[in-house]
Amino acid sequence: MAAPRQAASAQAVPAAKERSKKKAVDESELLTVPDGWKEPAFTREDNPRGLLEESSFATLFPKYREAYLKECWPLVQKALNEYHVNATLDLIEGSMTVTTTKKTFDPYMIIRARDLIKLLSRSVPFEQAVRILQDETACDIIKIGSLVRNRERFIKRRQRLIGPKGSTLKVRKVVLDTMKNIHPIYNIKTLMIKRELSKDPELRTQSWERFLPQFKRKNLNKRKEPKKKNVKKEYTPFPPPQPESQVDKELASGEYFLKESQKKRKRVEEIKAKQAAAISRRQEERKKAFIPPKEKPAIKPKKASTETKIDIEAIKEKVKKAKKKKLGALPVEEVKLKIAADEKKKKKKK
Repeated sequence: MAAPRQAASAQAVPAAKERSKKKAVDESELLTVPDGWKEPAFTREDNPRGLLEESSFATLFPKYREAYLKECWPLVQKALNEYHVNATLDLIEGSMTVTTTKKTFDPYMIIRARDLIKLLSRSVPFEQAVRILQDETACDIIKIGSLVRNRERFIKRRQRLIGPKGSTLKVRKVVLDTMKNIHPIYNIKTLMIKRELSKDPELRTQSWERFLPQFKRKNLNKRKEPKKKNVKKEYTPFPPPQPESQVDKELASGEYFLKESQKKRKRVEEIKAKQAAAISRRQEERKKAFIPPKEKPAIKPKKASTETKIDIEAIKEKVKKAKKKKLGALPVEEVKLKIAADEKKKKKKK
């Protein structure tokens, strides 16, 4: 009986190996999504009875968004009514609210409506924000205000995120790394490589670290030197010497041994010397007002060139000719004489 048992065990080993291979193949297939596959849309047939309780979300919006929200609010209500979700706009409190109804069948639609009003309150245009209601679209609000302390650096790094026509990148890692002074082009390159690698069915289950570029962080900006440099003094274990007292100073100068009358006389002399110095300083300042300013040297007139000399005789002749000419209308007597002379000439010709 030993021989058949050994034969049966020998046949069982390859069968177990084949089963393990099939399981490994099945698991690898489960990890990958087939090309062109899409999750079916959630319809009323999936939830015919609707929701048990009413859900609602509300969010506040700033004052400057009020005018835009009043204009586009009918479009918001129309987009949400297709999914049987109500939307209300309260301009007094400055809030937007979305609530489910008895006809709402998709339980996740209230979450998408909440994201929609959040995007509208954060200055996202309606045309872009309404895309969040689609199944293939998601959003992530990243608070970057507290990531960088310096305002100028914050503005420069935030500017890197703005793409063509005001569109922004939608990857959280890219945004956070940009705020850490890592340029977004590095992360974009890795994403492009990953997209190409995902197209190859053999490389889907392998590690991609060998294909991804490794960028080293370099900070080439020189550190700004402070205007006031605090120079550290050399450390000495001995304490600083004690300052001299007034008695020590008097002993050193010999004033300690003088009499009181001599001390008073010396103080009076010092005061008079200071007063005399102050008086002389004031007198010098007063005398400055009486000191005449330095005059500029007189500029000698340039000699007229021979070409530009005025011909006085020619001007005199012109004046004489002008006097001979009679300007204006002739007097009455001269007119009569001229008329008579003209008539005589006519008679002679006849």
